[in-house]
Amino acid sequence: MSVLVYTESDQGVFKKAAFEVASYAKAIATDLGTTVTAIAINANNTAALGTYGVDKVLQVNNDTLKTFNANAYAQVIKQAAEKENATVIVVSSSADSKYLAPLLSVGLNAGYASNVIAKPESTSPFKVKRTAFTNKAFEITEITSDVKIVGVSNNSFGLVETSSSASTEEFSPSIPDLKITVESVDKASDKVSIADAEIVVSGGRGLKGPENWGMVEDLAEVLGAATACSKPVSDLGWRPHSEHVGQTGKPVASNLYIAIGISGAIQHLAGINASKVKVVINTDPEAPFFKAADYGVVGDAFEVVPALIEKLKAFKAQQ
Repeated sequence: MSVLVYTESDQGVFKKAAFEVASYAKAIATDLGTTVTAIAINANNTAALGTYGVDKVLQVNNDTLKTFNANAYAQVIKQAAEKENATVIVVSSSADSKYLAPLLSVGLNAGYASNVIAKPESTSPFKVKRTAFTNKAFEITEITSDVKIVGVSNNSFGLVETSSSASTEEFSPSIPDLKITVESVDKASDKVSIADAEIVVSGGRGLKGPENWGMVEDLAEVLGAATACSKPVSDLGWRPHSEHVGQTGKPVASNLYIAIGISGAIQHLAGINASKVKVVINTDPEAPFFKAADYGVVGDAFEVVPALIEKLKAFKAQQ
């Protein structure tokens, strides 16, 4: 018996979330007195997983799986779980993992808890703490099935390094017939991914137009952050829809979220509420975002943001 963890990668490179779920799996394995096995699909440098507690890596190299397919990936992970006799399977809370986890749950007759933010309260019975009501509350969920699937919320557990080393085993599962084929994938380059970012700088209609987005990108560059926007901004065509965050866009669970010129509609707040520290810059002191923010600046973004960038650059120059 072992704890199985699905470690996501992109073009052969492990995502940050892969190391976080590996760290989480190690914590569970320690409590259960067992080992951690990772399933890696078309990933390079699998030995890096050992740094985060993985004992063995099942490496799958198959061109059919070059692009994500939820059904195919779920079938591969299912076969890995059966091979390793895994009773606990850990995945991330990325869009891909949230897509495949229910399919995997059906295939293994397993209970699935998503948006988990801490290691199990207990392993017998198996209870986990997770967010509920669009991150406005917490709940303790008990998984009673023999096989359990845990979806770890991004940036909730963190990266925990160990002195482990991981062995690698080639794994060749059967691949189901794919009903859908992907012909091409277009991705933004030279940018920090919103899903993997520890800091996100987001702009709203208060920036008045796409021509003013330079200061958002400048602040993000100084902080090593991802850029994002509110729904109205993407609807107006100022920014691509891939940057739209909120309940109807991409969820954000960053360590720091900076909102510039965003009033704070309930749908937006629901999508970013899992971020640990929220900062708002807005001219309207009555903007709803101030009630949800940890820190607020009442002021003109066109004065505040350039001054903030200047101070940050001066601070970095002193380091």
